Amino acid sequence: MIPVNADRFLADLHHLRSIGAAGVGKGVVRPAYTEADIEARKWLAEQMRAAGLTPHFDPVGNLFGLTEGPSLLMGSHSDSQPEGGWLDGALGVIAALEVARASREAGGPPISVVSFEDEEGRFGVTTGSAIWSGNLALDKADTLSDHGGLTFAEARTAFADLAGDFVDPSRFTGFVEMHIEQGPTLDTSGEQIGVVTDIVGIRDMRITMEGQQNHAGTTPIHLRKDAFQALSAFSTAINDRFRNVVTPSTVWTIGHVSLHPNASSIVPGKVTFSMQWRDGEIDRLGRMEQIIRDTAEEIAKARGMTLSYGPMLGLDPVKMDETLRAALSKGAETVAPGNWRNMPSGALHDATNVSKLMPVAMLFVPSINGISHDFAEDTAEVDLVAGLKVLAHAAAQQ
Repeated sequence: MIPVNADRFLADLHHLRSIGAAGVGKGVVRPAYTEADIEARKWLAEQMRAAGLTPHFDPVGNLFGLTEGPSLLMGSHSDSQPEGGWLDGALGVIAALEVARASREAGGPPISVVSFEDEEGRFGVTTGSAIWSGNLALDKADTLSDHGGLTFAEARTAFADLAGDFVDPSRFTGFVEMHIEQGPTLDTSGEQIGVVTDIVGIRDMRITMEGQQNHAGTTPIHLRKDAFQALSAFSTAINDRFRNVVTPSTVWTIGHVSLHPNASSIVPGKVTFSMQWRDGEIDRLGRMEQIIRDTAEEIAKARGMTLSYGPMLGLDPVKMDETLRAALSKGAETVAPGNWRNMPSGALHDATNVSKLMPVAMLFVPSINGISHDFAEDTAEVDLVAGLKVLAHAAAQQ
């Protein structure tokens, strides 16, 4: 095994948490391209340089710590949700940094590190790795905007003075990403490590329904073209119509709603909302999309409203590479004998995009109470260190 330094790893992880620290507990607010995100990436670049790696920003803010010649790539992302936890993404970056640093110190195999930008989807779906992998064209990404109307093209100018070319993926032999589970499986079972078998697919788009803004006191109910009531009817209908299509592991979410004009005494005339769905089967994702579109059109027509869609974003399900997965399994059995499992990932990760370019694998550690995307997100330090050691075991086998 590569002799990692657990204390150094934890110290770096806690320092990264301090950049954008917010809320209660160990909360972090570090969305892509914000001041905190930029500060964190500059700090990471310094740590990479100190570890003997060459830091390199690409045109969209993806940060690589490159070693010489062909190498295994490890990492994740360091941006956060608008109200995020301290480990989501950050754990994988700092663990990769420690394994790469320790490997160089011990004369072990060459390892490079990456922190992808906008994994959390301020502008799209795993935007930085999607662009790097070729899943999303840069000119198309530049037209995407966040909920406040800022375009991706405008946001990425934050790295204009630092950015070089895109890194050639052929220099990497594979990619391994360590992450918190972000679900309750390992925490409930008491197991310490999860070796990922596959990652679900995702589809994400915005839907807009526009009716007629009007006076809330004088407009009869039967004459209203109420955008919120249309959204409510859509949500109810979707839950019913998915019933015979989905499996117990299928999920769908309306997570962001913008109602106009959003005033107490006005019948809302327009609503724009996010519609996201995830499943392990491509065909089912397609069937769900058709149900969504048919239902939206039916409701809009019945209520005399216009309907429009934003860009369809998404990634297909991905299976992990058997060789890299076997290396993680061997490491898991060494570090946590009999106390680990093979498991799918219901969350989306940068590894999905990177799989288009090279073999990929993923490793999970428990999330306390299954909580993530919340200030309360946490993992016991003993489990964080166990995951680091499994990662080091797998890297040593390359």
